[in-house]
Amino acid sequence: MRLKNPLTAKAAHNFAMPGEIGRQAGAYEAALQAGMELIERPHQAPAAAIARQHQKGRMTVWERIEQLVDEPPTVLFQNWGENLDGASLVTAIGKVAGRTVAIYGHDFTVRAGSMDATNGSKLAQLFETAGKLRIPVVGFNDSAGAYVPAGVGGLDGYAEAFKALRDISGIVPSIMCMFGFNAGGGSYLPRQGSFIIQPKNTFFGLTGPGVVKSVLGEDVSADELGGPAVHAHTGVTDFIVEDEVAAIRKVRRILRYLPSHNAELAPAQPTSDPIDRATWEADILFKKAFNGPNGFNTPLEIGILVQQLCDHGDYLEIQPDRAANTLCALGRMGGQVIGFVANNSAVNSGQIDIEAAYKNARFIRFCNLYNIPMLFVEDTTGFKPGTEQEHGGVVQAGRAMLDAIIDLRTPRFLLIVRNAFGGAYASFNNYKLGADRVFALPTTRLAVMGPAGKTFVYKTELKAAQAEAKRLHAATLASQLEDGVAIDTAQAEAERVAGAHLAQVEVELSARYERELMNPREALSLGSISQLVMPKDMRATIGNEMLRYIAHYQPTAMSGTQREFH
Repeated sequence: MRLKNPLTAKAAHNFAMPGEIGRQAGAYEAALQAGMELIERPHQAPAAAIARQHQKGRMTVWERIEQLVDEPPTVLFQNWGENLDGASLVTAIGKVAGRTVAIYGHDFTVRAGSMDATNGSKLAQLFETAGKLRIPVVGFNDSAGAYVPAGVGGLDGYAEAFKALRDISGIVPSIMCMFGFNAGGGSYLPRQGSFIIQPKNTFFGLTGPGVVKSVLGEDVSADELGGPAVHAHTGVTDFIVEDEVAAIRKVRRILRYLPSHNAELAPAQPTSDPIDRATWEADILFKKAFNGPNGFNTPLEIGILVQQLCDHGDYLEIQPDRAANTLCALGRMGGQVIGFVANNSAVNSGQIDIEAAYKNARFIRFCNLYNIPMLFVEDTTGFKPGTEQEHGGVVQAGRAMLDAIIDLRTPRFLLIVRNAFGGAYASFNNYKLGADRVFALPTTRLAVMGPAGKTFVYKTELKAAQAEAKRLHAATLASQLEDGVAIDTAQAEAERVAGAHLAQVEVELSARYERELMNPREALSLGSISQLVMPKDMRATIGNEMLRYIAHYQPTAMSGTQREFH
């Protein structure tokens, strides 16, 4: 590609038709020249404004769009605005990897990308068009918020855009990039979208550090207040990337996993990875872990197992920096897009806490809206207990996850890897909640309670052991005193003997509890598990069944009753 010198003066447009004999230009050519100038006006930011963007490590809105699309897009309402310059907002329809996408971007070189009533209506028009055409939305947000001189008009502009974006939520997916410094409505609007991508060295929040300082007297940097690490931890941001180019590449990657609208499946992708590929690496992982010193209490990094299940080991993790005790991801099996929700025992034993429950709930609802089949991978000791969780509302968070699972209408399977205890099992896509198939590995430990359950199951044995320990304590103490041992030493020996007896019984009862109850046998006998799967056969067994269910699934927009809570 030949490079262009940005300082070279533009040549005048020639409106002569092919083969036309040269003649003096008239009123017609003058009208064409005026029209061309209007078409080009939104592109003509002052050189100084463009330089300031580049000095901050940011692209202009036109450069961002050029990076995203396959070919020049169709720009909509390019001269909407008092100055016929697009009013600091670009809206367009373009092709991304061959798919039609609605695009908007704030032009920070004009009024710092701020919003007024004019471009609020312009943005609303784009969202309405995306809904009508049933195409995804991509947003490049780089706005200082409402345009203050516009008064209430700036607020009305945001309100109109808020409603329009909400109206297409659940109809078409949307991906929002946060570039530069965004405040106020510039934060609300993109979070209405499906996914947010935030590069490093950017900010968005309800107010900036200056307002926090003036109102609360608190000194805080932009990064500490609304930087990527802050928002990724809370789930406000879904992906952190290095820079703007990485953000645009992430947009293109996410789109590969998404349908264009809520009445179709995500696009299938031919794969050379056989669906019956043996998952030997998972077998090796389990062998090394469970034969190790900690046995079946060894933590497992669940991402390794998900990698084994996916085509070529490739998947896209959603919110990887939030609640690492659960993994939410989009991957493919046999070329078809699958949503994965997996407990990660490598972090807090895979326990489901408030953040994990909300993270799961949101992702499950997204898959439900957009006809994405789901595979749940279970390995958890339960919901996380404690005052911190109760005071933070873990019951509400758990209910949000449970409701999302109950409402799920797409093909959905459960794979139990190891631990599935109590309420966590009862609320994690089992047959009674609507699962289509429930698979379990031979390593499954499904029970009402974990090892502590032996206290309730073997009450008689424990009482007998405690009585025997008491007898041993008394007998040992008497024997020691009779032999002339000092009282303190005799007492210590008696406690040691009694304690050793209790410890031995505890070990025996724990082994018995695991042997008799912490296994898949009872669940198999009750039909709670439909099939045991050997680790090396996971992809073949689950993948073939999933493809069977997908082949018979009819993707449609949701039409059932919408429940009170979301």
